[in-house]
Amino acid sequence: MTATGIEAILPALESAGLVEPGAAVDCTPLSGGVSSDILLVRPAGRDAFVVKRALAKLKVKDDWFADPGRNRAEQDWFAYVGRLAPAAVPRLLYRGPDWFAMEYLGAGFVTWKSELLAGQTDHARARAAGGLLGRIHRASWGDAAVRALFSTAENFHALRIEPYLLTTGRRLPALRRLFETEAERLGATAVALVHGDYSPKNLLAGEGRLVAVDAEVAWFGDPAFDSAFLLTHLHLKAALYPAQRDAFLDLASTYWTAYRAAARPQADAALEQSVARLLLMIMLARVHGKSPVEYLSPAQQALVTRFVNRLLPAAPAPLAEIASAWSGTLASA
Repeated sequence: MTATGIEAILPALESAGLVEPGAAVDCTPLSGGVSSDILLVRPAGRDAFVVKRALAKLKVKDDWFADPGRNRAEQDWFAYVGRLAPAAVPRLLYRGPDWFAMEYLGAGFVTWKSELLAGQTDHARARAAGGLLGRIHRASWGDAAVRALFSTAENFHALRIEPYLLTTGRRLPALRRLFETEAERLGATAVALVHGDYSPKNLLAGEGRLVAVDAEVAWFGDPAFDSAFLLTHLHLKAALYPAQRDAFLDLASTYWTAYRAAARPQADAALEQSVARLLLMIMLARVHGKSPVEYLSPAQQALVTRFVNRLLPAAPAPLAEIASAWSGTLASA
């Protein structure tokens, strides 16, 4: 958030009762996301908190626009999950139409992504991530009230279907029809509450808690997307650390086992098939889409592309078979 943005929001913080009028306030922009301005606010005499405001144009190389109204969907996701698993989300302090304030978790929390990038493979993190998501999906499965609250298909299309699936299909013409077909299927599916960005960068660990943040893509849609999105990151970390490939892929297995146990009976073979297809597509999208991962070398990106091009045209294999094939590909690279 720019200095002008900080100055502009201070009166709103005072009006919301979050900051005493005239009190000293330290405001620090936080990094880590491309879709919002995030501000750490430290008012004199009060606990620090975080303010988040969605952007109309995301901070990426490509032109990527989305409705800032998604800010409200994120607030609703926190409120819903907060009733289901209070420790798994930040506590909301103020809800507004354009921005909201939430609990600051503190320096004792780290992102799961930072641990993975350091080569750490903690199975407790994977179990907690799978268990939490499985609970959310099972609780919301087929719930008409939740569907009405999270009727955000346009937002999901702008933030996930277009930049990940359709953009990747346009850039890889040989696979374009497969991506377009999946985009149509995904957009027409309404089954459970989806986080939409269930990624290690948005899972914060500390003080005996695993906390999910950044839910602005929340949508009542296909729960397969969340697991595929998370599993993509674990598979790509295996490419980053090929000597530890099986350790990262074992994390994927731990996650999926915990998810299935928590989501039963909904986590059936059909759901796994959708997860497997989306896993391959999102792996490719994180190389060729509008939001590529920043840590893979050109050679590693090319390896991902060859691997997915080989597997994707066939019927989706079980997740364990994809992991085994990926391990073999990395071993022989």
